[in-house]
Amino acid sequence: MNATIETSAAYGVESPYAWRRLAAGLMLSTLGGVGMWSVVVALPAMQAEFGVDRASASVPFTMTMLGFGVGNIVMGRLADRFGIALPMALGTIMLALGYVLTGLAGSLWQVALAHGLLIGVGCSTSFGPLMADMSHWFSRRRGRAVAIAATGNYLAGTFWPLVVSHFIGVSDWRTTHIGIGIFLVFAMFPLILVMRRKLIEGHSDATTTDDERRRADSPFSPRTLQILLCIAGVCCCVAMSMPQVHLVAYCADLGYGAARGAEMLSAMLALGIISRVGSGFVADKIGGVRTLLIGSVAQGVALFLYLPFNGLYSLYIISAMFGLFQGGIVPMYAVIVREYFSPKEASTRVGFVIFSTVAGMAIGGWMSGKIFDLTGSYQAAFVNGIAFNAINVTIMIWLLMRSRRGAMATA
Repeated sequence: MNATIETSAAYGVESPYAWRRLAAGLMLSTLGGVGMWSVVVALPAMQAEFGVDRASASVPFTMTMLGFGVGNIVMGRLADRFGIALPMALGTIMLALGYVLTGLAGSLWQVALAHGLLIGVGCSTSFGPLMADMSHWFSRRRGRAVAIAATGNYLAGTFWPLVVSHFIGVSDWRTTHIGIGIFLVFAMFPLILVMRRKLIEGHSDATTTDDERRRADSPFSPRTLQILLCIAGVCCCVAMSMPQVHLVAYCADLGYGAARGAEMLSAMLALGIISRVGSGFVADKIGGVRTLLIGSVAQGVALFLYLPFNGLYSLYIISAMFGLFQGGIVPMYAVIVREYFSPKEASTRVGFVIFSTVAGMAIGGWMSGKIFDLTGSYQAAFVNGIAFNAINVTIMIWLLMRSRRGAMATA
């Protein structure tokens, strides 16, 4: 009995081990997150070498995001059954292999397949499944823990674009990709060892009174709520993808150079880190839906500012604002899932919602490139993003209003 109590204290909810696990997960997310950002920086170089239009050059990113989305579901199921360490190890192997094959690819379709089947699926373990895993190890500080775990994705976006841009400049994009693949193997596997411990029996049932009340007061069936969250995820990330995917190319088109765009992207994601961590603290106070709504409204404001301003310094400022405003949006879907669904369904339901957000990024990345090809400008693409963002805001407002009515009806 005493041994069980001591084990729970050392390795249970919000234990010292839980914080060590979160630190290791954050580093793994930062390293594995390279899969989402390297292709954005390499897009102009790949387009030039393969001689394709902008929409075609965006296909590897679209494939990456689709693979990432499917991977969140598949790897999430593996994590539910075997723990996070096994899918994390498989993901690392897939990442490394994908980067080496990309560096050796002889055509754009080979690059796209490597990104979709290997890189996208490989890096997915370090996002949705990792957030779901961390949500089981924290209760009172769950919003903060999930947000910190998700922050690794933006740390990756801050760190990797500068690294990839530097090595493409001094070498070439092929050598850079092969080097990344080799580096990931040696950097990630030691950290995975920290993640081997599985949940204590009954551990994932740890919850709060507020969570129980939200589930009791919810006016939606689980299926309806899942569908609404998925639609909202698609819409918010179609809007989000415009600056994140095409900012480097946009700056190159304006004559500022791809390097300036990479700097703006890094600044955007660096400030997104503040937003992500801050949103976790806010969500612990006011809940996931309200926090997501605040972020979505602010994201729409930043997107609108891209329309009248395209000067170099203006773009730096607006990109920084965009990162500060939207960084906390995606992690809030994981928080909402844990607030409104059973803990035992967490990984699967988080996986489906993250798949929807990733599908939005994939569709939005391609859509913006296509709009550019049709109009010769990114202005219409920004308008398209604003329209999709408005749909997301509308869904969140409706969810909030219906939830309030449900709470009043049961009071």
